[in-house]
This record gives sequence, C-alpha cells and structure tokens, in this order.
Amino acid sequence: MIDQIGEAGIVPVVALHDADAACALADALCEGGLPCAEITLRTEAALDSIRALAGRDNFLLGAGTVHGVDQAKAAVDAGARFIVAPGFNPRTVSWCIENQVPVFPGIATPSDLEMALEHGLEVLKFFPAEALGGVKTLKALSAPYHTLRFIPTGGIGPGNLLAYLQLPCVLACGGSWMVKPELLASGAWDEVTRLTAEALALARG
Repeated sequence: MIDQIGEAGIVPVVALHDADAACALADALCEGGLPCAEITLRTEAALDSIRALAGRDNFLLGAGTVHGVDQAKAAVDAGARFIVAPGFNPRTVSWCIENQVPVFPGIATPSDLEMALEHGLEVLKFFPAEALGGVKTLKALSAPYHTLRFIPTGGIGPGNLLAYLQLPCVLACGGSWMVKPELLASGAWDEVTRLTAEALALARG
C-alpha cells in the first residue's frame, strides 16, 4: 500500500457531504489517473461514502481526520484500507498496528517523531505542512530522522507540489485543490478529472 501511495505521489483529501456523489467522484479521480482518496470524517456522509466505494477494485481508499479508536474502527468496518489522523494519538496508532491497519498519524515536532519510532512507524503525515514551515522544516526534521518518510498535507497546491515531492523524505502529498467542496457540490466531475490529470502530470515532472 505504501508503494501504491508513493507511485501516485498525491492523495486527494476529500470532504463529501453527499454519499450519493462518492461513485462519481471516484470515477472522476480514476479518469484523471489517480485511483486513490482519503475520505475525511468531517461530514455526516463520510462513512456512507466510504461504504459506497469499499467494493471498488484497484481503488485505494482511506479515512482521514480520524480522532480516536472508535472512529478508526468505524472507518475500517466501513471499508477504509488505511487511517490518517491530524495528530499522534497513541491509542489509535496502537489499535491500528494491532489490527494490521496502515496508519499515518500527523506529526509536527521531534517529540512526535520519537513516538513514531517507538511505535515502529515508517510513514507519517506532516500537518499542517505550510503553516509549520513547509519544505524548510521537513528538510530539518528529516536530517536526524532519515529513516522516516512523510506525507505533507495542508496548504499544498500546484504552486508548491513539486518542491515537496523533490525531497527524498517525501512519499506523497495530500491535497484538496482537485476536489474542492464547490466542485463536488456542483457535480463538476469533468473539472475534477482535469485538475487531477494536471496534478498527476506535475507530480511526475
């Protein structure tokens, strides 16, 4: 799964308010060349959206904005194949490890990275990336923690995507510019496909 994420280079971070739109969203992402999505648990439609996409072959489906073990369980039961959290919750991380569910908790400091090493993790979310100093901070963190890789998320778009992906410590970037809420709300699937294809082309240089 980590190889799949690394090959994609981008993880669309999606907040869906209508589970009926989940399949159309996945179709648009796939048509743009990116069969992957992190459905955030920020909306009431999130779990139903995950259920709607869970049976899709060759679509890498995760749950994001996971706060606590109960949400992680609910997301996995709904069909999520990986868990993403904005911060480092040791109980959530431990539950995921015990249940063999890939988990990418958010980190911001060296202390967070020490906890990650203690739990045996290798890939972490760096969030909120731009607010924390972006590429410059990631370079500094990766020097003493060179065995770890990151999925920076927060404030990333076409203008700075490549700067992150060029860092050896970056596995992929999380982003929402190709799945903006207004695009999803209006059903602008062609635009989602176009932006996704452009983002993928940029990521691959």
